[in-house]
Amino acid sequence: MDAWGIVPWLLLSVVGAAVLAFLLFCCYLQYIHMKFDHIPGPPRGSFFFGHLLLFMKTNELIYDLLVEWSEKYGPVIRLNFIHSAVILSTSPEAVKEFLMSPKYTKDEFYDKFQDLYGVRFFGNGLVTDRNYDHWHQQRRIMDPAFSRTYLANIMGPFNEKAEELMEILEEQADGRTEVGMHDMMSRVTLDVIAKVAFGMELNALHDDSTPFPKAISMIMKAFGEIRNPFIEYMPGKRAYVKEVRESARLLRRTGEECIARRKRAIANGEEVPFDVLTQILKGAELEGDYDAENMVDNFNTFFVAGQETTANQLSFLVLELTRHPEIVKKLQAEIDEVIGSKRDVDYSDLGKLQYLNQALKEVLRLYDPAPSTFRRVENETVIEGIRIPANVAIMFVSYVMGRMEKYFKDPLTFDPDRFHPDAPKPYFSYFPFSLGPRSCIGQVFSQMEAKVVMAKLLQRFEFRLVPGQSFKIVDTSTLRPLDGVICTLTPRKSRKGTE
Repeated sequence: MDAWGIVPWLLLSVVGAAVLAFLLFCCYLQYIHMKFDHIPGPPRGSFFFGHLLLFMKTNELIYDLLVEWSEKYGPVIRLNFIHSAVILSTSPEAVKEFLMSPKYTKDEFYDKFQDLYGVRFFGNGLVTDRNYDHWHQQRRIMDPAFSRTYLANIMGPFNEKAEELMEILEEQADGRTEVGMHDMMSRVTLDVIAKVAFGMELNALHDDSTPFPKAISMIMKAFGEIRNPFIEYMPGKRAYVKEVRESARLLRRTGEECIARRKRAIANGEEVPFDVLTQILKGAELEGDYDAENMVDNFNTFFVAGQETTANQLSFLVLELTRHPEIVKKLQAEIDEVIGSKRDVDYSDLGKLQYLNQALKEVLRLYDPAPSTFRRVENETVIEGIRIPANVAIMFVSYVMGRMEKYFKDPLTFDPDRFHPDAPKPYFSYFPFSLGPRSCIGQVFSQMEAKVVMAKLLQRFEFRLVPGQSFKIVDTSTLRPLDGVICTLTPRKSRKGTE
């Protein structure tokens, strides 16, 4: 047979191999479906894509769809994504079992955040490290720096940066100038974490167009699109991917330089800032093990995860308060009683701001900025009487449970009294900072910061939402207000207390 006669046979072989591969893939998908189809859940939108296309086509927030499905199908739901399945559970007993125990590792989902288009970012930091022993070593080093005892001694920078925000707002508090409160909250939280944690002056409140704040914004945009595995190869995205990589490199380079300078200063016996980084480096020295790359992983983690979530929580609180003047009055009365007209908020004041604490908790129930967490189940188990096959991801979503009538009466109503000290405590249905050993290390830091900023804001100003805005939520890897919480501000006319 000559060369030309071989060509049809080669083509036929290639086509045959492709058809065989396709049929084998179809058989594998059918196997996956049969393996999980005994678990309740909405009908798949496609044999090949499962529920993926339903997620992509919906015009509403996907978490609202999950609330609807949880109400309809029960506490254990199967979701198919091409060749894999994810189990969504809204069972408090499952939350208790899987989040409170260290034997369940984080799912492979978190691997997506280790690198951004080939550039190391979160690496093996506290959020992404799935090796429990290695994670525990990191956490042991860093826990003292985020304790109440340590943070109580560094209230100065919290007050300093919050006061800078108040000064900027005072210049715009004429009742006419429109202020993007989400933008301002993002700037102040960035400046706070830079100063309190790393002794850095970013000055984002006065200029957010400098390279570091811009890089943070680009990273958050990238996280919002990280679910699309093909974006790196899509036409027209080359410049965007390049900018994300450059932003990731800038953050890592900044972290490396910041940590190296501080290590040199400590080694030379120089005076160093009394901040989170100093405490972490001292803890690492006592531990006898220091991984420079790992420390940079956590530098990025603290900046991106800590700054964005607190900014969103504060923004949602402002948004809710614009339609609840009665709650504003109660908050202002408490602040007048506890703080009066003092310029700075003392650490001892924070515990007395009980109603503000309740309001901040209620915001996290309705608008948890980081609403979901995943655990890997390696062995077959049972949840609410339903058999769960081995080697599957289980997803817990605090946003979903927080909006279910089953767990919270009249769940869409903003009511801080749900978290009154005498009110019944939610039974494993409220976990905005996760639960158990892998709960968020920065939750005390975050809520101290939120209290200081909101106490000063409510102490000084009245604010009104500019007409035409919605109360809709957008998912950009964290949940944030869609329209930016555009407000007009006026100074409060009278406040109790003296300097």
